[in-house]
Amino acid sequence: MNSTAAPPRRLAALIFPVCIAGLGVLAAAAFEFATTPHSGDELLGLVALTAAATLAERFPVPIQPEGPAASLTLTFVFAVAAIVLYGWAAGALLLLTATAIWQLVQHRPLERIAYNVSVLALVALAAGALIAPIHGDSAGSLVARVVLAAAADNVVNVVLISAAMALSTGHRYLPLVQRNMRVTIVPFAFMASAAVMLVVLWERSPLLSPALVGPLLAISLYQRSTHRALRAMRLALTDPLTGLGNHRHFHERLQRELQTAEENGTSLTLCFVDIDDFKNINDHFGHPSGDRVLSQVAGKLRQGGEAFRLGGDEFALLLVDEDEETALTAASSIVERVHALDLDHIGSVRASAGLATFPVQGHGRDELIRLADSALYWAKEHGKNRVRLYRPDLVELAELKRLAAGPDRAARYRAAASLAKAVDARDTYTGSHSERVAELSARVAMRLGLDAEQVELTRLAGSLHDLGKLAIPEEILRKPGELTDSERLVLERHPQIGFRMLDSLGVDPVADIVLHHHERWDGAGYPNGLRGDEIPFGARIIFVADAYDAITSDRVYSPARSSGVALGELERCAGTQFDPAIIAAFAEELEAVGATPIAVAS
Repeated sequence: MNSTAAPPRRLAALIFPVCIAGLGVLAAAAFEFATTPHSGDELLGLVALTAAATLAERFPVPIQPEGPAASLTLTFVFAVAAIVLYGWAAGALLLLTATAIWQLVQHRPLERIAYNVSVLALVALAAGALIAPIHGDSAGSLVARVVLAAAADNVVNVVLISAAMALSTGHRYLPLVQRNMRVTIVPFAFMASAAVMLVVLWERSPLLSPALVGPLLAISLYQRSTHRALRAMRLALTDPLTGLGNHRHFHERLQRELQTAEENGTSLTLCFVDIDDFKNINDHFGHPSGDRVLSQVAGKLRQGGEAFRLGGDEFALLLVDEDEETALTAASSIVERVHALDLDHIGSVRASAGLATFPVQGHGRDELIRLADSALYWAKEHGKNRVRLYRPDLVELAELKRLAAGPDRAARYRAAASLAKAVDARDTYTGSHSERVAELSARVAMRLGLDAEQVELTRLAGSLHDLGKLAIPEEILRKPGELTDSERLVLERHPQIGFRMLDSLGVDPVADIVLHHHERWDGAGYPNGLRGDEIPFGARIIFVADAYDAITSDRVYSPARSSGVALGELERCAGTQFDPAIIAAFAEELEAVGATPIAVAS
């Protein structure tokens, strides 16, 4: 397994000592080999193994479609055989010759060649040290020497090459080691078995060793065929410009990771990243420059997690087993790295990110996507070049604002329902109070003959009637006893707060209904003391539905009462607190649906 990128400066702390150690090992190997007597047959055999290893180095065997651990070479088979048959020094010189020749021919950077050769020298030394205590010519001794030499080759190679990859890419070291070990363990095991056969045949007669050509060739051809099939599949799931997963791949991976997180009880954070003002880059510098920006940003995203390009300047990351706090740190780091890019005449690039975490916020795939997208929209609307973790009290309002300007009424209602859940989570009611009020209000509006648009506006206002409570201190909302006068004044401000939050959404009737849903029929309500027909019709309906659900729900300061008791209380207050016509329609609706007591009557 070879490193695939020229080492940057920050790798010097790793490369320098490894190269010094590797040079020392190679010098010791050359000295030991030169001072140890070798027969002509041994020298001829070592030359043959070195030639075979050099040829094998020319034709690497692919083990995965792409990536730093994308291929291995059958050099491993001949190196292990040489170490077992002729000693670690012979194996080190074989690896030096086979590796250096082709890497020089391919004009790879000298630093990379030096590091790879040094790693292989340390591999040979480790293998020799492990097999040195094992003596004898029995089958068990032979197999043990080959297995230990192969294990040393795999472990030392993976550990040191993964260290270089981690430092150059920013990936975490231990997960990278685990991944590379998992990818290479099976091919190394196959090649170790081939090395056993080679050693056995070689000890019987070196002339029998060509019999291994067939099996080794079969392994190589099979692996190459598998590689081509995997590569074709990979291309179908890859964005050609950035090399990241495409939109289809994103949805498949998100669904799979969500299932895994649910089964294991772990977290999964979805992060959407969008390049700020990307259209200006294309307009001012041309699309080739824009493509370069996308490629550079994709490189930064790879360092943060499994990344995907969804289209245009939109990207996604899956942060597996990361909670809100660690995911927020990771996303902030990505935004900072993107901002640190200096692309010649283009200058710096900025990006915004939105996050949502399973299972804290979203549960299903579509819900998690919507919440992360809402968080991203909030970040874009509030200054850009920032990260926003999903918060329903802020993000859903931004989502509503966006949807209010569009034609998708159903999406607007879904966003309103999500925001209503955030309100209910802080309030004293049991369950989805806002959803129940919205449904009751819509049914009464239909019974009263309102047209379809007015019914849906009433439903939306019903789901948002307590929106202003997001700004009310929780100790007031959940106080078990009677409120003081000052606390009641604070609570009674929630219609006005909700109105201000909704006023900019472009759905004025909804904001007006929310503002006046505590006005009384006799003019003794709040905030404006409106009377009778002065009160918006939808607000009168919601006032009745809100009161009914309050009576029939368990709250901190009041147990639930039956539907019949609640309706009796409403009818008693008809003409003073409530519009009599709406009370009558409400009673008819309850009778029509067969309302039954939901709790023991007091």
